[in-house]
Amino acid sequence: MPKFFIAQIGRTVGLMGDLKLHLHTDFPEQFKAGSKFESDRGELEVISYNQSREIIRFRGYESMESAKKLTNAKIYASEEQTKEICSLKDGEYFWFDIIECKVIENGEVLGIVKDIERLAVNDFLEIDTTPELIKAGMPKNFLVPYIPRYIINVDVNNKEIQVFDAKSILETS
Repeated sequence: MPKFFIAQIGRTVGLMGDLKLHLHTDFPEQFKAGSKFESDRGELEVISYNQSREIIRFRGYESMESAKKLTNAKIYASEEQTKEICSLKDGEYFWFDIIECKVIENGEVLGIVKDIERLAVNDFLEIDTTPELIKAGMPKNFLVPYIPRYIINVDVNNKEIQVFDAKSILETS
């Protein structure tokens, strides 16, 4: 089962084992007391998390000396855990549900979503162009802003994203 990188632990803060938490997720609420996560240093259980200060404390690491052992540790969550803990609003999707979707414009498949990149305040779909379009002289991949101007409909069950004007982006890439 794949694990998703959701945060990295930074330096210690104070004497009680508090640590700076650098988020790589849109769901900070998942770090509530009692939550358990896998890390590259073993399983970690959250004792407390101050979202506004981005400060976290883990069970078994309640002193500055022990907490220092977690500096630079990476924290992961499974797809199942993410879906269980994080709630989406209508029209929102997890990145792992968007990746591998076909990108379709006017019935033509332009490519497959390879990844999603966050550049400044917008997310961009990184799309691998279909072999047919590459043979026709198009670039091997291109980016489409994940905004209503380009995204008409997302159907994660059928792994399809309907787009508008994305082929123009592809042609000028």
